[in-house]
Amino acid sequence: MILKRDNFKLGIVLGFLAPILGIVCFYLINFRSAKFINFLEVMLTLKSFFSAVITVSLVANGAIFTIYTNTERDETARGIFVATMVYAIVCLVLKYAF
Repeated sequence: MILKRDNFKLGIVLGFLAPILGIVCFYLINFRSAKFINFLEVMLTLKSFFSAVITVSLVANGAIFTIYTNTERDETARGIFVATMVYAIVCLVLKYAF
């Protein structure tokens, strides 16, 4: 199975997909009655809400990072970590630049 591989590129892909899954889960749990596009507009408008959503999405990365670290698939974990750092930097720029 592809998720059992120890591969840096796999880690990068997982590291960028997990936060998206985290955002979708946050939406489904808290804002199911609203349209997803409206949820995204509010998220990008309100900085405090943006921070809450980003925190949840980065927790998703922390979870998969922990799984890959504990199973000694270090190359994949390294890729997840790199993707997390890129994601966090982009989120900080979006939060404080606009």
